[in-house]
Amino acid sequence: MLETLDAAAVRRWCGAGLAALRAHQHEIDELNVYPVPDGDTGTNLVLTLTSAHEALQEEGAGSDGEAAPTPLGQVMRRMARGALLGARGNSGVIVSQILRGMADAFATTVSVRGVELAKALRRASEAAYSAVARPVEGTVLSVAAAAAEGAGRLRSDDLVAVAREAARSAAEALARTPQQLPVLARAGVVDAGGRGLVVLLDALVEALSTTTPEADAGPAPETDISPAGDFGYEVQYLLDAEVDAVDVLRGTLDGLGDSLVVVGTGEGRRQTWNVHVHVGVHHIGAAVEAGVVAGRPYRISVSRLEERVHDHAAHAHAHADRTASPPEGAAAGREAADRGAVVVAAGDGLTSLFADEGAVVVGRNPSIAEMLAAIGQTGAGRVVLLPNDANTHAVAVSAAREAVAMGVRVSVVPTRSPVQALAALAVRDSQRRFDDDVIAMAEAAGACRYGEVTTAAREALTVAGRCHPGDLLGLVDGEVHVIVPATADGPEAALTEVCRRLLDRMLGGGGELVSLVLGADAPAVLEEVLRGHLAQAWPFVEVQCYAGGQPRYHLLVGVE
Repeated sequence: MLETLDAAAVRRWCGAGLAALRAHQHEIDELNVYPVPDGDTGTNLVLTLTSAHEALQEEGAGSDGEAAPTPLGQVMRRMARGALLGARGNSGVIVSQILRGMADAFATTVSVRGVELAKALRRASEAAYSAVARPVEGTVLSVAAAAAEGAGRLRSDDLVAVAREAARSAAEALARTPQQLPVLARAGVVDAGGRGLVVLLDALVEALSTTTPEADAGPAPETDISPAGDFGYEVQYLLDAEVDAVDVLRGTLDGLGDSLVVVGTGEGRRQTWNVHVHVGVHHIGAAVEAGVVAGRPYRISVSRLEERVHDHAAHAHAHADRTASPPEGAAAGREAADRGAVVVAAGDGLTSLFADEGAVVVGRNPSIAEMLAAIGQTGAGRVVLLPNDANTHAVAVSAAREAVAMGVRVSVVPTRSPVQALAALAVRDSQRRFDDDVIAMAEAAGACRYGEVTTAAREALTVAGRCHPGDLLGLVDGEVHVIVPATADGPEAALTEVCRRLLDRMLGGGGELVSLVLGADAPAVLEEVLRGHLAQAWPFVEVQCYAGGQPRYHLLVGVE
């Protein structure tokens, strides 16, 4: 057993934690209290820790720009930074902040024993709470706070004993989460993010209780989650950096992928470089992060080599033309050209809709690194982020903070559905000041009530009653309001019924404009049927209909 925490133990912890999360991934996913098939916490935590583990495997990979004087501090910062860039979902972001708090505590500590670990866990809990705008008890936050309190209460220098007490206290707090959150009690489950943290703390105890060399290697690659050997993505960016830093960058990128090209475009020690490399999907963030370590990357683009369905290259090249000086009096035009938008969406139709509005589209459930790549792809100095999902909001906020290092100012408009993003982009006005434009977009999004029709993925108790797998659900502003059993006169009849009832419920509260976005598996007659129903029941309402092609949701509805 270890008396003091060292860099090797952190590596063992990261490897053991990732292996444990993979083992419990399905269990944690099933703790989702909502019947809709989104927001799988176990999967998000596995992807977050995968990024942290890969960061530790990259020799010379950077942290967040602040050098730690000790090997322990350096490794902990690298792990935290990797988790941050790979963070997905609210739980992934919170866990990355827990690791960052520990890294900050270890940064200058020469020897970490039990007391120092307890202080680090306290700092980790504080960092987690500060990452959330409105902290809610009965979540991973409560579990993190209990772990810190238990560790501090022991007042011991015994490193393993403190870790065990933290894990034990966290497990007890997890068991109490249904008493703190009624939605957990109704579903008969504990908090999924809190369960993930308990798994990680148990892995910490395991890492501190062994010093075998085999434990340092970490888990074997999971090909279904981390196909890093398939260099199927192209990462490109411009980079302002010095020659020595670029020499290190070449070595880092060469270890991540192939087809590496790094070409300087100037003279002297600090030049502008054109960087190009092909990497696997889970090395995208590492390739971008390597550029951040080397200098200032910008005009970042990421594209899938096999399926370049939505190529934004022309958009990026248009921004490249801004290097010429504008004529006098063109300040307003210059500011307008320096603006961009990033939208989270899935489905060919929605992607095309947002691209036509001049936005860069990133797929659903993105990591922070993927968000940063999309921000860079806009080529703009001021960017609006529209996350379109409550579970992606924390990722968007964290990406906005990180974008400062790229010299980009980013504002997040808290959209929870693509229909709200459509409403926000419709009022965008480049002649307004950027701050005023963001406010106008936020107001338009907030004035758009959103509805969704999907199929229940699991049994759950909702405000509309109990639903079962396969039932058709109509949600208004994220809450289930309509349930139609799947056996009701066949699947198409059930879908039509739930759509009609959802529209009636939403328009009962007023509305002048209805936007319908049809999903990938929506039947061809659905648009005609719904237009007919609205014309008869709500004749004064204007209707817009789009083929969104989104998965999971048969219909999205916006009412303004």
